[in-house]
Amino acid sequence: MTFLSKINWNLLRKNAPNSSGIAPSAPSLQPVVLKQPTTPSTPKNLAELEHEMELKGQVLKTSPQQLHSKAKRSIGSRLIWIAILIGIPGGVIWVANQPYPVIRRPMMLHAPFLLLPSYISMDNHYRLALVSVEQAEQLIEKATSPADLALGEQKLQETQKHLDKLPTSFVNDWSEYRYWWYDSRFSIYGFNAFRSKVGQLEAQVFQEKNAQSLLTDNMQSFLNAKQQYERAATVTDKQTATAAWQTALNQFEQIPGQTLAGKTVQSQLDNYKREFQEVVGLAAENDRIGAENDRISALITAARQFSWQAAKAGQNPPHAVTQWQQIENLWIEAIERLKEIPSKDVAGYTEAQKLLAIYEANLGQVKVRRQAEADAGEALESAQGEIKSLLASIPANADNVERNRMLSQLQSIINQLEKVQNGTTAYLKAQELLLSANNKLKQLQVK
Repeated sequence: MTFLSKINWNLLRKNAPNSSGIAPSAPSLQPVVLKQPTTPSTPKNLAELEHEMELKGQVLKTSPQQLHSKAKRSIGSRLIWIAILIGIPGGVIWVANQPYPVIRRPMMLHAPFLLLPSYISMDNHYRLALVSVEQAEQLIEKATSPADLALGEQKLQETQKHLDKLPTSFVNDWSEYRYWWYDSRFSIYGFNAFRSKVGQLEAQVFQEKNAQSLLTDNMQSFLNAKQQYERAATVTDKQTATAAWQTALNQFEQIPGQTLAGKTVQSQLDNYKREFQEVVGLAAENDRIGAENDRISALITAARQFSWQAAKAGQNPPHAVTQWQQIENLWIEAIERLKEIPSKDVAGYTEAQKLLAIYEANLGQVKVRRQAEADAGEALESAQGEIKSLLASIPANADNVERNRMLSQLQSIINQLEKVQNGTTAYLKAQELLLSANNKLKQLQVK
């Protein structure tokens, strides 16, 4: 009870619920001043006193939190204003340094100091381009391996990236704008020289890559041909492998000699050719001799075949002129085959000459028979024509003059028929007409 008597009863009465049931108002944020009671009041129970103490604790607890929240809002607004004040000039500088002529040219004329970031960037890229192009030139022009070319191409790409960072319009106007407060390393002449050098190096790298590709493909073909030759089991397979091997050696010579690949293969090409001669040379010569012998044997066989066909066709004469011509052509083919055999092959050449003598004689006989057949046909045809003319011109009562003319014409017919040789297709018919002409001639002579 001593503790309860020391509490400010007036303050507790103000904060306690009133008789009307309305809740007390929210506590004020101002500190509470406890005063000594002047007049004793009605004492409160324990529950009311605990509720009053809880309300006081909430008042004391919420006041620092609200003060801290206000402090945070004040710092945030300050940061926003600082960002705005810094961002506006930075944005202006960013826009001024955009790589567009419509922006850059006015800045160069009226506010060149705003382009300082561009000047610094151009100088940096120009310096890096200088270093990269020098490294690329050393690696490409003095390459000792494909790795050097690959690294040189990489440096060349870096150089191109740095040159691409230099705006073309800005570069063209650079020499017109020089400032006392900025000393640049950039040179428009050096820039153009770099671009030309980069183009030359790019073309050189392209040639080197093509040459390296040719070397790789040809080397693979070369190795495959060697393996194919080693595995060859027949003459035909060896010939195919030898041809592929020789083709690969010839293709090595097509690689440009000024490239790294060309220099590499030229140093080994003599060894490759020497190996080819040692491995393939003797075998190829033996194969060539064998192939030549096979060719000679084939020519002699073909000549015998043509001669056999000619002899077969010439059996059981007489024959017509066209058939004799076919027989003559067969003998000519046989002779032409024998004439293709070279004299350096002693055995084949000797055999060919023996057959050639026989075939030439047979060809001569066939030509004679063909000509005799042609002459016999012409003579018979002429005699038949004269006989027909004579029969058409015989008068009913012939006088001496007419009879002499008939005798002369009959004698001409007999002479034509006597030209038909034996062994021709016209011989039998000519003999029949000759007998009839002789009988008629005798009748006219008796008269």
